Amino acid sequence: MNYEVILHPEVSIKDLKNLSKAQCSLVFKQFKKLQTSPELGQLLGNKNALNLTGLRKMYVDKKKIRIVYSIVEEKVIVEVIAVGKREDMAVYQKANERR
Repeated sequence: MNYEVILHPEVSIKDLKNLSKAQCSLVFKQFKKLQTSPELGQLLGNKNALNLTGLRKMYVDKKKIRIVYSIVEEKVIVEVIAVGKREDMAVYQKANERR
């Protein structure tokens, strides 16, 4: 079964804009993997007092970039909530705010 990968509106406007073209290309390759195997990412829980339960993460560019997403089984979609660097837990803070 293939999943549709959808992006939170701020992912394309803010998150991807901050990445290089090479990094964006790598991110989109991971999105392609999510279409057929959304469970590839590691489950998140509580991270530095952020409740990210139910979300997953994938790494890109030798773990420099994180993709944070959720799987919505009843709609057969993967919603990408945040993409960015881990520095100061920024990508996880964005994900927490956007869900």
